[in-house]
Amino acid sequence: MDLKRSIFIACIIAILYSVVILIGQVTTSPMVILASMIATTISVATPLTLGALCGVFCERAGVVNIGIEGMMLASAFFGWLAAIYLNTIFHVEAMTSLWLGVLVAVLTGGLLGLLHAWLSVTFKVDQIISGTVINILATGVTGFLNRQLFFEKGSVFGGNVPHAPGTLPLIAIPGLSQIPVLGKIFEQQPIAWMAIILVIAANFVIFRTRWGLRTRAVGEHPRAADTVGIDVSFMRYINVIIGGLLAGLAGAYFTLESVPSFEPLMTNGRGFISLAAMIFGNWTPFGAWAAALVFGAAQALQINLQFFRDLIPQQWAFLQQSYVVGLIPYLLTMLILAGLIGRTVSPAADGTPYEK
Repeated sequence: MDLKRSIFIACIIAILYSVVILIGQVTTSPMVILASMIATTISVATPLTLGALCGVFCERAGVVNIGIEGMMLASAFFGWLAAIYLNTIFHVEAMTSLWLGVLVAVLTGGLLGLLHAWLSVTFKVDQIISGTVINILATGVTGFLNRQLFFEKGSVFGGNVPHAPGTLPLIAIPGLSQIPVLGKIFEQQPIAWMAIILVIAANFVIFRTRWGLRTRAVGEHPRAADTVGIDVSFMRYINVIIGGLLAGLAGAYFTLESVPSFEPLMTNGRGFISLAAMIFGNWTPFGAWAAALVFGAAQALQINLQFFRDLIPQQWAFLQQSYVVGLIPYLLTMLILAGLIGRTVSPAADGTPYEK
């Protein structure tokens, strides 16, 4: 990521954190507020980070994926559904059912990634249309099944919507989590830690391995890659499926790590924000993660301001309106996609079907 974007990210995060610290310091130590903001930012940026990584793998191989939103939503529903059925119907132990739910969510994302690859690589369907189909399919299927399985009188649960068996537990890093005040930062749930590990792993794979070199070759100049013996279709298939698996893990965050319930359209546009993070991060894992943290900081602002609603000065009364603060991630998305923070250059063959 270039210096201009790095400065922009640092400035936005500093401003968002400063607002909460200035308001809350009357009753709470600034360091406590800072630790809370950082911990919340890392947590809520998790699905954005994983969604952005999904986009990086897909688009580095030359396949545009705007279906991340649908992959997240479907994975959130089916992972949650699996955890409920395993725990309630088959009496599987709660923690085991949660982890099996995560597995189902990841596999759901992988299957939708396979569908996207099948449409866009094999049949050469316009990739924007293919992604839109996945979004519409996920919205329709999850909404229909949610009504039929839980709200109909003859459903398995008799019209009562059960909760998943809790959420995944916090995992504290020994030593670091015992640091006074700041230790809270090092207490995160499993998917949040996995997202950070996957950023590092993805950066290594894409820029330090033969697979990554072939992936980038397929995304930049597929004909040259084909000439030297690289199977373009195979590389695109596998990378899109990997992206789907990552989006599935992001979906699991919503219903198995964040809240133990499902609501229609609960992903709330985060798949599209993930794409903005990927673009702003210049199609690199670390850049995408940094951009995801900006959006996470905007959401952390909204969450942490709720603790200090009564302390907000009259001239800042608009901050008491949660919907006003909630607009910040979407305004940042518009700002970034408008190209006001520097131009980004996508892989040369991105979105172009390859004719052998």
